[in-house]
Amino acid sequence: MIRIEDLTVAFGETEAVKHVNLELKPGEILGVVGESGSGKSVTALTLMGLISEEARITTGRILFDDVVLAEAGRPKDKALYRKYQGDRMSMIFQEPMTSLNPTWKVGRQVEETLRLHRDLSKEERRRQVLDAFTAVGLRDVEKVYGSYPHELSGGMRQRVMIAMAVILHPGLIVADEPTTALDVTIQNQIIELLRKINSEQKNTMLFITHDLNLARRICQRIAVMKDGRVVETGPTEEIFETPREAYTRRLIQAVPSRIKKTRKTENAVSPDKADNILEVRDLNVYYREGGNSLFAGKRKHCVVENATFDIKVGEILGLVGESGCGKTSLSKAILRMNKNIQGSIVCREPYPQMIFQDPYSSLNPVKTVGWLLKEPLRALGRLDPSREMTEADMEAAAYDMLRKVGMEESYFHRRPSQLSGGQRQRISIGQALITRPRLVIADEPVSALDVTMQAQIMELMLELQEELKLSYLFISHDINVIYRMSDRIMVMQRGRIVEIGDTEGVFRNPGQEYTKLLLKES
Repeated sequence: MIRIEDLTVAFGETEAVKHVNLELKPGEILGVVGESGSGKSVTALTLMGLISEEARITTGRILFDDVVLAEAGRPKDKALYRKYQGDRMSMIFQEPMTSLNPTWKVGRQVEETLRLHRDLSKEERRRQVLDAFTAVGLRDVEKVYGSYPHELSGGMRQRVMIAMAVILHPGLIVADEPTTALDVTIQNQIIELLRKINSEQKNTMLFITHDLNLARRICQRIAVMKDGRVVETGPTEEIFETPREAYTRRLIQAVPSRIKKTRKTENAVSPDKADNILEVRDLNVYYREGGNSLFAGKRKHCVVENATFDIKVGEILGLVGESGCGKTSLSKAILRMNKNIQGSIVCREPYPQMIFQDPYSSLNPVKTVGWLLKEPLRALGRLDPSREMTEADMEAAAYDMLRKVGMEESYFHRRPSQLSGGQRQRISIGQALITRPRLVIADEPVSALDVTMQAQIMELMLELQEELKLSYLFISHDINVIYRMSDRIMVMQRGRIVEIGDTEGVFRNPGQEYTKLLLKES
């Protein structure tokens, strides 16, 4: 059905994809795996006709049912692609917040696909959109239909994107990291949904992922990419059981597992003796209808109910739960970003910091790495004049933090767009730690990274935690990442903490059915 023949794609003098050959048979799910920057997404975007104008196909061609969609030396036929895009081929993007129009309600955005390709009444379009929302696991679909993207959680936005991609049952679905932002239970629902659609509609799927376990579950064949080239292709089990390439073996070994690395004895937390850096008691967190802005309504929604827990000095407390369960809302309350609360929060670190999930959207794209690292120090000086620093001292601290997060000094003058995903996340970590806080909240800090980058960032965070005597609230929907990082685990479900305990105890003997479900499905 799809043939990619000797494809080379260049940005100026740089070749991002080099002589790639791939075939997808009707009804097949082909997985493409590899590190960030390996050429996976560029290959997919070129296939979909969505590559930027700066890119050139210098060799090869792309065929869909023997129709040449793109070819070296030929300008892109936009009219031809318009016939295919959305109707016969669709794409599920990795980051829905940058893919959805922030000024349109999501129901209208999904309807747009039907409006362009089908002759349906307004009521028929609405019904099909609501059915698609239900099929991808969204609850309260009428409310979702009338919501703007910023009013939905990351996982809910991703499910809207998936609904948009599958609503016309296209022959080809290109899924670029479609479950990155989803918790394990919803991830399983989406995978089962895509597998069901693939089975019933006999469509073809190009499934791009950095999660090798996920690729193993859903794909019949796997192609491994490195530095723009396909280095290995074969049936899924053959790739996992007898990989030919050393690079493939390294990818498989980097997958987070439930083999816990013992922390150094001298820095281990003593639950009986350690002081608490954070104490939360009977905490309720609210959002006003329409948000927390000046123009929001008076009616309040409780998103976190009666939360009570501690974080000890030097401890890593892991927080796990489904998308929309209240994890991020809880962290915003601790950071005083949402003061619409009841209950008690006692934090013995006056300026706790946060590592965000998506560094690309949280780092100012027009500033250099050096400026970004110095900004928290400038802000701290304004808040606390006793900690004000000279420009020379801030620059020295920024260079020192670059070294601490494992990056060369030459990166000081680069901008975020000139960094890889893993490098951007290292800068985000550096920003959070440069003021030397004793408490750091890490909100999904590795979910958008490939497995080798995940392993590196987790190792870096553990090393910095040992060196700087940090306490972490580590939020993730990946139960294996939580296991690797945490001294204790806290499980949230629908705004409530349903279980809390030491990591080994919770994994060996979970007390709640919901926790058992998370462990079973991961």
